[in-house]
Amino acid sequence: MKSLLEAGVHFGHQTRRWNPQMKRYIFTQRNGIHIIDLQQTLGMINDACRAMTQLVADGGKVLFVGTKRQAQEVMQSEADRCGMWYVNQRWLGGTLTNFQTIKTRISYMLDLQQKRDQGYFRVLPKKEAVKLRDTLNRLEKYFTGLRDMNELPKALFVIDIGKEDICIAEARRMGIEIFAIVDSDCDPGKVTHTIPGNDDAVRSIRLITGKLASAALEGLALREARLEADREEMELAEREAQMLTEQEEDALGAAVGTGDEAYPEQELPEVLLSEMESPETVAEALEESPEAVLEVPEGPSDGTSTEPEENPEQESEV
Repeated sequence: MKSLLEAGVHFGHQTRRWNPQMKRYIFTQRNGIHIIDLQQTLGMINDACRAMTQLVADGGKVLFVGTKRQAQEVMQSEADRCGMWYVNQRWLGGTLTNFQTIKTRISYMLDLQQKRDQGYFRVLPKKEAVKLRDTLNRLEKYFTGLRDMNELPKALFVIDIGKEDICIAEARRMGIEIFAIVDSDCDPGKVTHTIPGNDDAVRSIRLITGKLASAALEGLALREARLEADREEMELAEREAQMLTEQEEDALGAAVGTGDEAYPEQELPEVLLSEMESPETVAEALEESPEAVLEVPEGPSDGTSTEPEENPEQESEV
């Protein structure tokens, strides 16, 4: 609260320039100037910071917009600090609603920068080189803060929604969330997250913008922590799957080994094997015990004779 007072966040505009929609955020008036209720401002700054952190943690990007003289330097420094995009010069119509055309101009700027760095301009005729440098300077003036913007932002943070009315209209048309410092002469109904406060004082702009940029940094840290947790979870799942596969292979190998052991090969002594391989030994075994080698088939179990039947023709011949 003390820092808000010291930054002059509570000072609004002259009473004759007020917007009736801001009545609920005005505490009183003094010397013809509205005084904004800092209790509400503090609470709404905290709410906006929480929303900003959650939005960035979910993967969203924020575009910082402040083209008035008091906000230009702050917008650039704070957006760079939290790794977000910014516009601190004139807002070009169609930046959001005609984004494909804007992307082509950004690509052209990057191409000219590459040619300049490679010394391409030095080999051109002087007149043509000067023309390309002027074009590049103009593009850098308006698109430096958007050089990495390859998609529409999820939210805008705007200073002075009265001055940035085209920006606000485009964002509302595209369904983009709007965080904004809203002074006593503006309509808070145009934005998603209202922060009642002085949008003209540099200290006020720097204080509130710094809070939102820090909230965006917290969101980035939270997003990185989530990604790291997801990576660890995926690695753990891969290790578990690999261990399970190895266990299945080991179990399969054990099962095959058990099957081989169930029917072991009968090993014979080497002496016996050598004797079996000798033909003399086999002949001697046949002479000594022929019945051990040749088996006589048994007769049928039903009692019928196994003797061969006499041939009637043979008897007749006899």
